Amino acid sequence: MSLNPKDLSAATGAINEHQRLLVIPHANVDPDGLSSALSCYQMFKSIGKDVTVICPDTPPESLRFLPGFEKLEGEIAESQNFVVTINLEDGVEVDKLRYTVEDHKVNIIVVPKKGKIGSRAVTFAEGPRHYDLIVMVDTADLALLGSLHTDHMDLFSQVPILNIDHHISNMRYGQLHLIDPTAASATEVLYNWFLQVPDWAGKITPDIATLLLTGLITDTRSFQNPNTTPRSLEVAAELLERGARQQEIIQHIYKTKPLSTLKIWGRALNRIQMDAQAGIVWSSISREDLQEMEASSKETHGILDELISTIPNADIHVLFTEVEEGGLKASMRSSAMIDCSRLAAETYGGGGHPRASGFRVKNYDNFQLQVLESVKKLKEGMVRQRREGDEPRVVRAVVTPQATKGTKATEGTKVSEAPKKKHKGKDVVRGLQNGKDNGGGTDIVGKITQ
Repeated sequence: MSLNPKDLSAATGAINEHQRLLVIPHANVDPDGLSSALSCYQMFKSIGKDVTVICPDTPPESLRFLPGFEKLEGEIAESQNFVVTINLEDGVEVDKLRYTVEDHKVNIIVVPKKGKIGSRAVTFAEGPRHYDLIVMVDTADLALLGSLHTDHMDLFSQVPILNIDHHISNMRYGQLHLIDPTAASATEVLYNWFLQVPDWAGKITPDIATLLLTGLITDTRSFQNPNTTPRSLEVAAELLERGARQQEIIQHIYKTKPLSTLKIWGRALNRIQMDAQAGIVWSSISREDLQEMEASSKETHGILDELISTIPNADIHVLFTEVEEGGLKASMRSSAMIDCSRLAAETYGGGGHPRASGFRVKNYDNFQLQVLESVKKLKEGMVRQRREGDEPRVVRAVVTPQATKGTKATEGTKVSEAPKKKHKGKDVVRGLQNGKDNGGGTDIVGKITQ
């Protein structure tokens, strides 16, 4: 799946037509989210836009090497000016202007130098907003902004939103969308977009290329994750040709770890548990663990991919982390046997990718008990998915009674697919006589594979 040309045109038009842009990644930001936001900042600044880039929480120190990191702001400037306008008639001049505040009132005092000012000359209006377009990156749901969203609901409801993402679980909020679930990272989506705009393609500097490559490397785990596609490798090669500093990325992302990070990783390894029969491995980090090791929850990033998910003979690997602002976050990785995005959605309303996803639990009394409860729900969801996978896989095609081998379906033909079942064997052809199939067809052709 590639970006829709109409969506590309609409997104490009929105950037060209607006001047005051607000760029935001999700809270608890990861390298792809932050690199995407900073890429947009640099690209849109280069074409003359007023750009503000917000990080909803404290950005990780490990990402300080990213070009433009110092431009990150922490607060949205939403307050608007209230403008009092006095229309001066011919011959009227102003001598002095002052104000007083008393009894919860602001008194604006205008002293004419010449002429007279009447009440009919005074008008009121709200000044323009600080932003006229919001660009969201790598954020499947506005709820992932946390308090930044809840504290500024009016802003997000009144200012148009351009939603740029690669998560299949994206809620498609906003008025404009650039969403490609086949892209390995949000930065890959951005690169494909930038290339489509001639004036922008030439502005991909080595700094922007480094940002885009950072998101691609980290979201594919150095091209080890199954979301890596031939296009991802092509994009990486093109970014290197444009001056992306690969070794700088590798050094800061993979070869630099503070002592506190190593300590909290060790605690997570010590806590690993496995239910071999259910096929699930998990570990947990509590707020007490973070305090003891003088670490932050952001430092748990990487534990799952680098350590826990390497344990064999499991279909789900999970890391539960109790975050400082309250609640827990769960990050999941899965084998091809389990769709962990669906699992996260069905259990706790989370989402992500089929092989990498997560969810949050806001309210609970005891962290460790909640971890056990979450594991129980995940195992139940895994059982449901496996049960569905044991049902026969059947492809139904609606054809005319005269259809023969090699006949193509006519326009309007509907094809439906039942759940897949694992079997050994070759193509199986079963004929249903007298058109008794519920799909209304006369032939069922199903390829059953191992």
